[in-house]
Amino acid sequence: GVARREEREATESAAADMLRRSARVLRTLEEACVRARAAPSTAIPNLPACASSSPSPSHRGAPPSGTFEPAAVDASFASGPLMFHARHHRGESLLGGDFNAETITVTFVDKDGEEEVVEAQVGKNLLEIAHMNDIELEGACEGSLACSTCHVIVEEEDQFDLLEELMEPTDDENDMLDLAFGLTETSRLGCQVVCCHEIDGLRVRIPSATRNMAVDGFVPKPH
Repeated sequence: GVARREEREATESAAADMLRRSARVLRTLEEACVRARAAPSTAIPNLPACASSSPSPSHRGAPPSGTFEPAAVDASFASGPLMFHARHHRGESLLGGDFNAETITVTFVDKDGEEEVVEAQVGKNLLEIAHMNDIELEGACEGSLACSTCHVIVEEEDQFDLLEELMEPTDDENDMLDLAFGLTETSRLGCQVVCCHEIDGLRVRIPSATRNMAVDGFVPKPH
């Protein structure tokens, strides 16, 4: 009934808010890690006489005593639960991005007409790009084609036509778009638009509201 639907919408909206907050926390951690790795090595003064400059047999491979190495501290997380050190050494972002990846330019226009131009990683979809840049584009079903909350409107008709050629919408996407708020002739689901060089310069508008009509039986994944 209506009450059950409203309760489900409230739950999914709260989950989306939590996801956005988590993204901001991860971005802060990422920036802190990058700053730590970029900092120069710092000597520790006034060490006691027993501190040797040569590594002891039990600590082979460790940096000499008396020197702080950010990279060594970063590596100390190798067996820890976060494992963020390894991802950074591979050039991978905490938010799932790749520092060495090719990018294109995408412009998001919010409900107030404010534009935000972002560097979008090739291979990521618009929903992922929006969340990586703290842009308020909902994704209640996390890209599983079970809702219409990541609905975007392609502003340029020629760009929309190109998208149709490159990434023709599936029946499932069309079914979800039928439930979207403010559906237009150039509407797509952000989770189904994958960034590639052909769509460099894409402009999409985020509708002023969403209509979260999840398919029957869908249960959001726990975070």
